[in-house]
Amino acid sequence: MIDEEVLIKSIALGDELALKELYDAFSDRVFNTLISYTKNEEDADELLQDVFVTIFNMAGSFQFNSSVSTWIYRIAINKSLDFLRKKNSQKRKGFFTSLYVKDSTVIKQDSPDFVHPGVSLENKEASKFLFKAIDRLSKNQKTAFILTQIEGLSQKEAGEIMEQSRKSVESLLQRAKINLKKELKKYYPERGN
Repeated sequence: MIDEEVLIKSIALGDELALKELYDAFSDRVFNTLISYTKNEEDADELLQDVFVTIFNMAGSFQFNSSVSTWIYRIAINKSLDFLRKKNSQKRKGFFTSLYVKDSTVIKQDSPDFVHPGVSLENKEASKFLFKAIDRLSKNQKTAFILTQIEGLSQKEAGEIMEQSRKSVESLLQRAKINLKKELKKYYPERGN
């Protein structure tokens, strides 16, 4: 078991080995969260590095008002949401962008059918539809759903990360499930209610 407080204090003093230890302890969970938002391993890898650079730069200002894991998740979610905002903004300005990969004759292709790396083979098709539906949720519903249903965090933990009450997270999660059910009916009309 690592002593997160000691690690953060060491990181604040510029200890790169402490940062590596923190990275080793949290990188898999953070990556899983990031890929749930970005749906692209390269983007998630880039954001993962950005999260830990931010931790290194901000460790000295961490007040220990929340747990270190809560702080790390907040950074990861904020980086993810910023990334999505920029990506959507670039799509709107996309009429000036090339259809081709830079310095190549290869046509760019987005992968609309994202499959989370943790999904088993027999569930891959359903996973594609689920992540398309998750993308249509509001920012807060999406975050509540990802943290509790994909990351497996409690509603209390998700509330701390989102800076919301547990009841607010519960409400967001209920609305997310209702909206997901409506959206998934489009793909699975035979399943009814």
